[in-house]
Amino acid sequence: MTTEPLGSCELNGTFAYTWDLVGDPAAAERLASLGMGAVVLQAAYHSVRAMTPYHPAHRIVHATHAAAYFPLDPHHWRGARLRPSAPDWAVDAPDRFGTAASALRSQGLRVEAWLVLTHSTAVGERAPDLTVRNAFDERYGYALCPAQPEVAAYAIQLVRAFCARYDAAEVPSLMLEACGWLGFEHGSRHEKTAGADLSTGCRDLLSICLCAACRTGIEAAGADPAGVARAVRRTVDAEMRDGVRAPSAFAESLGEQAAQALLRHRRSVIEELTLRIADAAPGREILLMADGDPQTTGPDSGLDLGDFDGRATAFVVKCWDDEARSVARIEEAVRSGARPVIANVSVLEEHPAHLAGRVARLRAAGAQRIRYYHAGLASPARLQALRAANAQEEVITMTGTTARTAEGAA
Repeated sequence: MTTEPLGSCELNGTFAYTWDLVGDPAAAERLASLGMGAVVLQAAYHSVRAMTPYHPAHRIVHATHAAAYFPLDPHHWRGARLRPSAPDWAVDAPDRFGTAASALRSQGLRVEAWLVLTHSTAVGERAPDLTVRNAFDERYGYALCPAQPEVAAYAIQLVRAFCARYDAAEVPSLMLEACGWLGFEHGSRHEKTAGADLSTGCRDLLSICLCAACRTGIEAAGADPAGVARAVRRTVDAEMRDGVRAPSAFAESLGEQAAQALLRHRRSVIEELTLRIADAAPGREILLMADGDPQTTGPDSGLDLGDFDGRATAFVVKCWDDEARSVARIEEAVRSGARPVIANVSVLEEHPAHLAGRVARLRAAGAQRIRYYHAGLASPARLQALRAANAQEEVITMTGTTARTAEGAA
């Protein structure tokens, strides 16, 4: 008699970087001791400065640009203007992802590949015409626009190249971050924007991309992109210069027709991208970092989750902010009924003593499972809180005390 392996929606997990594991023979066992069944492991990632408290050889890693953490076959990128870079920091290993993944599997852990798609300053600087362009004709160099065919092809090829190297039995799930637009919110070097006191509505307007591809898409969806640009500039300037706060909903700034056309354009691009990625990754689960607010841009794709016709085995919903808002976000995602919902919970953002209570509320709200961010960055006290929250989770699972679960299909 054979037993089917557990899927992503049947296991709790934690995030980790490859440099947390490569060169540290104790790391995989330390992660396994947390009691979870899965690790979301960095395969393609943006620039970052990170602590590595437990590694025997280093304490701070400065990844100066976005990189792929698996070997790149030049054949896969022949003739492509956009291509990922290789890392040259922290550890010296030809296959960082493969080395770390093997260590995790040796401890019985399921490996989920963490792929960041449209967030790369290195790629954006090489092709500025393919980055997000706001209504003031200003570029966000860190944000590749997924409506651009070259950008979509880059994201798909990144996934295809990964899948060509690692079998689906070794890495059965892909977690997709930035599978859509990044916007105004980023946090650049020496950020100096806080004093403008921008409202959420103003930030959302500054996140609307009006590059050539998006103008074409918005027009095809039924709106005048020049009119959208004028409305954005008018509303943003009214707030920044005159203190008239921008409305929170696009429809109040752009008009209902233009707002709906913009959101239809965004949804169609993200749906098409996930479908093409799934075709490039047969036999793998697709875990989509998503937000139920269609106006959202950033690491989590802003979508009407109940009206999503793309490909996703499950939605991974970020729950890092106010606990009540996080619970409401999970409840709304579950009500959509479209896919199972996994809660992305930060171990870093709040007092460790509150973690177990937050997790219990999210599970009661309908989250099918939890992904904890981030085992490699957490202090001993935070790791202990993670371990305790996960142990509580196992009790919930065994006793069936969750209020409700979400059913869905890929």
